[in-house]
Parts: sequence; C-alpha cells; structure tokens
Amino acid sequence: MASVPSLASTVQQRLADGLSAALPDAASADPLLRRSDRADFQANGILALAKQLKGNPRELATKVVEAIPANDVLKEIEVSGPGFLNITVTDAAIIDTLAARAADARLGVPFNESAGTTVIDYAQPNVAKEMHVGHLRSAVIGAAMVEILEFTGETVVRRHHIGDWGTQFGMLIQFLIEHPHELDHSSEAEVSGEEAMSNLNRLYKASRALFDSDEEFKTRARARVVDLQAGDEETLALWQRFVDESKIYFYSVFDKLDMDIRDGDVVGESGYNDMLVETCRILEESGVAVRSEGALCVFFDDVKGPDGNPTPLIVQKSDGGFGYAATDLSAIRDRVQNLKATSLLYVVDARQSLHFKMVFETARRAGWLNDEVKAVQLAFGTVLGKDGKPFKTREGETVRLVDLLDEAVDRATTVVREKAEKVGLTEAEIVENGQHVGIGAVKYADLSTSAARDYKFDLDQMVSLNGDTSVYLQYAYARIRSIFGKAGDRTPVAHPELELAPAERALGLHLDSFGELIQETAAEYAPHKLAAYLYQLASLYTTFYDQCPVIKPAPAQEVAENRLFLCELTARTLHQGMALLGIRTPERL
Repeated sequence: MASVPSLASTVQQRLADGLSAALPDAASADPLLRRSDRADFQANGILALAKQLKGNPRELATKVVEAIPANDVLKEIEVSGPGFLNITVTDAAIIDTLAARAADARLGVPFNESAGTTVIDYAQPNVAKEMHVGHLRSAVIGAAMVEILEFTGETVVRRHHIGDWGTQFGMLIQFLIEHPHELDHSSEAEVSGEEAMSNLNRLYKASRALFDSDEEFKTRARARVVDLQAGDEETLALWQRFVDESKIYFYSVFDKLDMDIRDGDVVGESGYNDMLVETCRILEESGVAVRSEGALCVFFDDVKGPDGNPTPLIVQKSDGGFGYAATDLSAIRDRVQNLKATSLLYVVDARQSLHFKMVFETARRAGWLNDEVKAVQLAFGTVLGKDGKPFKTREGETVRLVDLLDEAVDRATTVVREKAEKVGLTEAEIVENGQHVGIGAVKYADLSTSAARDYKFDLDQMVSLNGDTSVYLQYAYARIRSIFGKAGDRTPVAHPELELAPAERALGLHLDSFGELIQETAAEYAPHKLAAYLYQLASLYTTFYDQCPVIKPAPAQEVAENRLFLCELTARTLHQGMALLGIRTPERL
C-alpha cells in the first residue's frame, strides 16, 4: 500500500493552494506549518512573505484564507496576532486519516524515495578484552539506527570493526605457545561466554605480568608480532584461537542485549590488512599524504597541537608500521568501492571526533568520499555514574557490561514480580518479562538521551514505573492489550462521523505524525527523537484513558468502537516504535 499523507502535509497543501491563488508571485513560498497549543496547527510563513512583498501581513493572511477552496479537512482558519494562521482540522479528517494508517501494515509510514546503501560501523569490542559500559552505547545506538534505516527502505550493511590486530597479540600468542593449555575448555560441552572471558582474562593478565618483568620474554613477544604481521601460519592459527574465543564471549553479551550480531558482519581491523600498502601508495602518489620525518602524513590547516604546530594524521609510521588511520581509510575504500555504500555511519565515542574528522577529510581529498557518498560520525557522550563522574566501580575499575546487564534484569524482575499476581503471570513469564524490561530499561535510558550528551547510569531511575522510562511505555502497551480482553463483543471500528473529545483529538493528531517523525529520525540519525515521540504517545494515551471511558462506564456502541480503534492504533504504533529501538513489548505485564 502507498504511504498515507499526514494531516500536516494535507493542510500544508491546502495552504499552498490558497497562497498561489491569492498571491501568484508567492506560489513557491513555504507556509511554515507546525503543531500549536492554540489550535491544531499554526502557519507563520505569511510574516516573512509580507516583508518580501512589502504588504500588511494581516491583510495578506486574510486574502490567503479567502482563497482556500472549501474542503473537508479544514474546519477553521483564524488570522491571529500580526498575521499567524491558527488552523483547526475536522474530527472526520483525523479519523479518516488514522483509518488509512490502520489499514496498512507499515502504519502508512513512507519509504524514503532517495534510499541508498548505508554501512553502519557499530559495536566494536576488542579481542581478548572484556566489554565495559563504554561499549554499550555504540551497540545500542547502532542497532537502533540499523532498524530505523531499514524500516525506511535503506539497504543497511552492518560492520563490527572489532579490535583484533596489534602489538599486544605478540605477547598473547607467545605466552600461549609457552603455556599451551591456557585456552583449553573444562569440558566438551558448549562453552559459556563467562568461561571464555575468564580464560582470556587470566591469560591476558599473566602474559602482561611476564612481559613487564621478563626482558627475554618481551624480546620473544616482539619477534612474534613480526611473525604475525608477516603472515606466519602457526602464529596466525594461534591468533585465530584468540579471535574465536573472544567471539564466544562477545556473542553471549550481545545475546543478553537481545541483539542479532551475525558472524559475516564482524570484519575486524585485520580484515583490511591486505589493503594497507595500496592505500598508502594511492595517498602518497596522489599527493594527499606526504613524507614527514620518515612518516606518511596528511596535514590540515585547521588542526594544530597545543604548541600551535600542525598536527598531522599519521597513516604510516616512520618504522613502516600502520596506524589506525591506514585501517580506517582502507575500510572506507572497501565500503565505498566493494560494498557500494552511499552513506557511512560511524557510531563511535565523541572523544574520537578529531581522528574521524581528519580521516573523512583525507578520504574526500582522495576522492573516495564526495557529493554522492558521505561519511558521518554519530558521536556519543560518556556514561556517567549517579555522581556525575565517569562510571567506575568502587575500586575505581571500569564497570563490566555483563554485571550491569545482569543487575538491570534482577531489578526489573523484582518490579515485574510485584505486579505479577494481579495479571496472573507464570514464573516463566516473570523471568522472560524481567529480561525484556531490564534490557529495555538500559537501552531506552541510552536512546532517550541525545547521543552527543553524556548520560547518568541510574538503575533505580531506569526501572521506575514513573517518568520517561521504557517500563512506563511497556506498561502502557500491556494495559492497552488488556483492554481487548475485557471488550466483549465490541471491536475496534473507525467512526469519522463522531465528534471527538479533546483527549481523543490530541492522541489522534500525535498518532498521525508517526510517519514524519520516523523520516526525521532516520535523516538526522537521532533515535532520541523516536524515544521522545513514544513517551509523549504513552502520556497522551494515559490522559485519553483517564478522560474517555472505553469499557466502563460503558459508552454508546459507536463511541466504544471508535475508542477501541484509537487504543488499537496506539498499541500498534508503540509496538512498532519500540521494536525500532530494539525493545520488546510484552503482551502482559
């Protein structure tokens, strides 16, 4: 089915018709329509137009209103103040538009006409290292953007650029050669993520201690790095064991986060090794990069160090080794030339913004990025503790992501259990809902804050039933579903002939703006806008439920059917919106 034009776009079109009829010179002017608390919509565009035409804005506004042909959408247009238009639409137009949305599996949300291919680089843990709270934001924000962009028709390629290469592997591999059983498993059964990580942790700490205290081991470890980079088979096979063991652990964490991470999407730093030499050659031959003190560098007029001297992007070090820049630039070449990306989205910590600014500018100079192919860093802020400082344990350690998620699920399960008897949940349902509520709470707290801002990790607040939390939205959804169990023979039917109460109108107009909101969220890479929309939807529904009886006291048959119709469309919109954020909505809570 085709997308459903929103009431805002229909009103915009009627105003544009009036403008071109009344003022042919201003046919292309924008009416500047927005939602208003004085009426349904307000149009402010005539003020700017009057300046341009040197006319009286109130007179022009009156002319435009008179030129709008009679129609079944606009109920009233009032000229107010210096020349604003306050616009009220008919109740029938609201319900008719919502009925068209309800008839569509996509709720009438349009596909993006200029959809292309986006490669999203997100969830980038490091091999042989534990995932901590800092990895949470990249994973959660990235996964939501995958869903949102795919929903608008974009072809999305996921990329998990894991840290799986570098000098530390010389130390790890050499230690494993000398202590061959360190990564052995306790049994033939499937290995848990916890066991895999504890093996890796133990080996990492032991090899680090030896590296720091034993010069001969340090020499052997450094020689092993050379073997690794030269592609020595035995060394590569041992390196692969570290990668495989780490993946067991990564996937167990992503599974807890209810995220679908596919093996083919994991292309770590090592995946671009074969391209590094050529990347450097292209940059040097084209003059984009130059040799400076033996290193291959790219310079920028606006990037200077504290001493006022230019700070370059170092693509290749003076000893011939490659830095992150060489890998990132090779990844851009691969994503643009082989994956045919039109957009590259990097969900990476804001502290790496300067690095990516320099990398993207270098790629533009090399011609890999241009007007047709863009790269954007969706930079995110830091996760803070309740005290407003970077989140650490009492001992000053980085917080393990697994511990945090387990605690969220425990807290949420307690909240679910307190209400379970009322709804008659089984123990299995309590456990499952506890997971959905706990993980949803963590994701929503992250997604409801603008990515660029730091946010406080406060589990008490996250699993609270009051305020802007995922639990509040999940309960709103479950409450709507429960209504249908009590509705008897009444079914949801749209009745455009009915007069609507103010709370019904407010809910209806908000439901109608879902499609435009999704387009905006996708275009701006701003999942917090979707979270804010859903919270407002649940709040408007709460007001509607309080003011407009659906079941008791029983309203007239048509009124009950129309209100059930609004309930059903609200539930579907909540369910769809939460799914795009990666959050489950249990049917019973």
